[in-house]
Amino acid sequence: MSEIDLSVDLCGFRLRNPTVLASGVLGLSHPVLARVARSGAGAVTTKSCSLKPRSGYPNPTILDWGPGLINAVGLSNPGVEVMVEEVQAAKSLLAPRGVPVIVSIFADTIYDFGTVARFISEAEPDLLEVNVSCPNLDDRYQQMFAADPYVSAQVTRRVKRYTNAPVLVKLSPNVTDIAEIAEAVVEAGADGITAINSVGPGLILDVETRRPILAHGTGGLSGPAIRPVAVRCVHDICKAVDVPVVATGGVTRGRDVVEMLLVGATAVSIGSAIRYRGIEVFRKVCEELKRYMVKHGYESLESLRGSAVMET
Repeated sequence: MSEIDLSVDLCGFRLRNPTVLASGVLGLSHPVLARVARSGAGAVTTKSCSLKPRSGYPNPTILDWGPGLINAVGLSNPGVEVMVEEVQAAKSLLAPRGVPVIVSIFADTIYDFGTVARFISEAEPDLLEVNVSCPNLDDRYQQMFAADPYVSAQVTRRVKRYTNAPVLVKLSPNVTDIAEIAEAVVEAGADGITAINSVGPGLILDVETRRPILAHGTGGLSGPAIRPVAVRCVHDICKAVDVPVVATGGVTRGRDVVEMLLVGATAVSIGSAIRYRGIEVFRKVCEELKRYMVKHGYESLESLRGSAVMET
């Protein structure tokens, strides 16, 4: 199956295949990012970093509830100063392999999004992923930035002011019209979209103790259970805007990658599937994708992409 071309262009970077390590999964240190690259990922995304260190929520923070995962990690990270060093080290290891490093950032204010972007740009990330969409922040943050097209656009403009790297804005499914948000951030300068973040927040109880199973109480839902929502969101976004979309949400097998590509995605992030299939999931998914392409007569992903986008 070596004749099958799995490479894709993502905002000017040529990925050897369309799989991307999703943010928040194994993305805190450069040795782990390098291990993911060796396991076959086309690109890697760091854990989301903020201006200052953040401890996150107490354990338990993530649990398997059967159809998927529920998590309330609380965006724990060591802060942008430490992440600059990790990104620089990761790039030195991954650049020879041709694996781009995508750095995920978040902030508490529109102003701080720009500040984080300015500091992390010292590490010269290949791409920036701007996380405006975490569904399980503390009540003091009121609502996520991705809930409002104007606010999402303002964040995008602020980040673009302080970085030369292509900017992917990560959107939430927990909105009335995700295509409207996508249009707003693209008009504001976003070079691409990542979709989706977790669904929720949700609440799962231990019926014996009558208490939430997560220490924080509520958490975001991920894994196979949310894939149909992700596919619909990616479909709507790809119809609305003409920029690359990195699809994420419940991708576990090669057929899931095919589904995302059919509705227009350029690349596909994999996160929770690592818990189900191990770190070799990237290589496994690519082999499954190749088998599908051989069976159906596709020689490249370009001929596959977007061929199932509905007109209505």
